[in-house]
Amino acid sequence: MAVTLCGVWMPNPTLSGNVLPSQIKPSSTALAATPPLVSSSTIQIVGGKSHGQYVNGNTNRTFEDTSEESLWTNLDADLYRWTKTLRPIQWYPGHIAKTEKEIKEQLNLMDVVIEVRDARIPLSTSHPQMESWLGNRKRILVLNREDMISTEDRNAWATYYAMQGIKVVFSNGQLGMGSMKLGRLAKALASGVNVKRRAKGLLPRPVRAGIVGYPNVGKSSLINRLLKRRMCPAAPRPGVTRELKWVHFGRDLELLDSPGIIPMRISDQSAAIKLAICDDIGERSYDVADVAAILVQMLMKIPSVGPKVLYNRYKIDSDGICGNIFVHKLAVQLFNGDTHQAAFRILTDFRKGKFGWIALERPPR
Repeated sequence: MAVTLCGVWMPNPTLSGNVLPSQIKPSSTALAATPPLVSSSTIQIVGGKSHGQYVNGNTNRTFEDTSEESLWTNLDADLYRWTKTLRPIQWYPGHIAKTEKEIKEQLNLMDVVIEVRDARIPLSTSHPQMESWLGNRKRILVLNREDMISTEDRNAWATYYAMQGIKVVFSNGQLGMGSMKLGRLAKALASGVNVKRRAKGLLPRPVRAGIVGYPNVGKSSLINRLLKRRMCPAAPRPGVTRELKWVHFGRDLELLDSPGIIPMRISDQSAAIKLAICDDIGERSYDVADVAAILVQMLMKIPSVGPKVLYNRYKIDSDGICGNIFVHKLAVQLFNGDTHQAAFRILTDFRKGKFGWIALERPPR
């Protein structure tokens, strides 16, 4: 169902000046209201580069910081408004319900849980029930695809979680960056398991780590990089892994690869759109043209992209036009009027970093 999304380049009249959180509709940032992954058993290692200007938190906030915060707040509000006119995105294949049940059964066997999220959309790939499932179990938060976001984005998220007492492992499952650090951390977290076993006169056993997260966030790729061989099926699309599988990493670590899990019903459609843009949800659940049109509108508002980057890529002037019209123009120019092919090209270009490496979310303040 194609919907014309026009007039989106004008400032939102309800969001001029300094915006208060109570003045906007809930959006992806509302996901931050879910309980944070803070517990006495949570340890985090910060990967990537140094924090730069973010190290001191709010103590050195500048005018640029405030302006950027306002920009992302406005973008969240606009995204909420754009998605109101679209058919809701829902995707819950039968194997996911089976996976949830099996993961809950396997939790008692896990010494540590590794939750993997997409670094481009860490909030939207946070399962709202994950906290209640894991309870006080030791866990590691991994932001995968760190190579697909900017250093500024990475620093912002590192600081956000550090301020909550949560440190994060940044990784690149395709190249293996962060995978060995993740393996060492999992063993270190669960080292007390064998101490207790020895005290009881039992022989030591391998540490068991379960890897969980949304579809297509890179869980299987991380395992394959850790093992340095292809033990788990992996492909750049959601729904490839269909069953739980324990694999051995040396003599002292066992990893549980699991299919992606996603809520039965996605109430936050702003988050659903981002899942579609980042290919973290099944393609049959959404209209490609609608999602591409919203992506164009988002890119227009992100300073690191804007009209110039879109023009350099497609030679189409996007300034002042809505995303739906842009998709139609690209279809006429390159695909004989086929809007589906044009929309798919825009989404593929974003997923391959043709517009630059950018995140679609920034930490809420």
